Amino acid sequence: MRQQEQGVTNIHFWRITISLALASFFVFAGMYAVQPLFPVFVKEFDVAVSASGLTLSLTIAGLIIGLVVLGFLSDRNGRTIFIKLSLAGSAVPFLIMPLYDSFMVLLALRFVQGVALAGLPAAALAYLSEEIDKKRVHVATALYISSNALGGMVGRVMTGYITDHFSWQMAFYALAVLGILILAAVVFMLPKSRFFEPSRDTFSHDLKAFAYHLKNPVLLLIFGLGVVLQLSFTGMWTYLPFYLEAPPFSLSLETISYMFLAYGLGVVGSPAAGWLAGHFGLRAVRLAGVFVMAVGMLLTLGPALWMIATGLCVTCLGFFTAHSLTASSVGEEVSHHKGSASSLYLVSYYIGVSLGSSALSPLWNHIGWLGLVAVIACIPVIYVLFIRMMQHKKRKAS
Repeated sequence: MRQQEQGVTNIHFWRITISLALASFFVFAGMYAVQPLFPVFVKEFDVAVSASGLTLSLTIAGLIIGLVVLGFLSDRNGRTIFIKLSLAGSAVPFLIMPLYDSFMVLLALRFVQGVALAGLPAAALAYLSEEIDKKRVHVATALYISSNALGGMVGRVMTGYITDHFSWQMAFYALAVLGILILAAVVFMLPKSRFFEPSRDTFSHDLKAFAYHLKNPVLLLIFGLGVVLQLSFTGMWTYLPFYLEAPPFSLSLETISYMFLAYGLGVVGSPAAGWLAGHFGLRAVRLAGVFVMAVGMLLTLGPALWMIATGLCVTCLGFFTAHSLTASSVGEEVSHHKGSASSLYLVSYYIGVSLGSSALSPLWNHIGWLGLVAVIACIPVIYVLFIRMMQHKKRKAS
């Protein structure tokens, strides 16, 4: 009997894990698919570099709004419905965008798509913590985050390759088909919630819960780390295509898109981070991840393409190590309204994405790749050293 129950539990675990991994794969593929296309949008729509970045930053703005709203709703109405709606709302705009030869329409639909994308991240981490036992939830979370990396990588490489050989419109149609197929698989596989308990509190009480999380100094430090990690990471990838398409490299869009294969190290880094944290402690491994990320960024300043490619791989390894452990620490820090807490972390994380895709434009324009990378490599290191200093002072005062 125990073996039979264990078999059912394992099946349940893998249905959840695979479903969320597939959903995560597509949502993040769709979110970041435009990143290698920034130079294409600059030329095709005759817009500035900073304006082309709005195709990502406006999606992130919609995502942030969606995270706040859907984080509340998922605490009240369940998790699985928002996961499925997120996939549907992510796929459909890719069918519509190519029909209009207007940059403003593209931006508007990317914003709407961002709101829809939020359904998955708003519900997924809370769903995992409720439906999977504590012994294995870190494994499932790591695989979920690995799929983030894999989806972001495939989305960028796929759109870069298809656009270089056909058009960006054809790339969007391909993403739409992929999304519909994954939606069908998730509808079939994803189990209904067994342990979800809907919030009976009023909306004002939920707002107070949000405010409660924002008064937690430990959570505030975690949210801040999410901002600076993603600010630096997104900033590097946003301006990489412009750097590599110009002399002395003069690479094609297809070749530039292959650089995003470095995200494969993120697929490895997230599960490895969970294992290392179990042996050496979460804080130590997270700190090491930040330093590895900074070293990788500095390697991209090398004059040879192989040095740049190596630097990108090291950066991804460090980033996803630090990010996966930072995300896991949110669930450990809170005991109630986990959906709201996860949403707040993701809001901070995607604020970093938005800033990295648009706000760093003055740095790029005035000091170029060398200055940009020097700044964004230092920001996370300074932040984690500040955290360590504050923790040391607190322990000394105690």
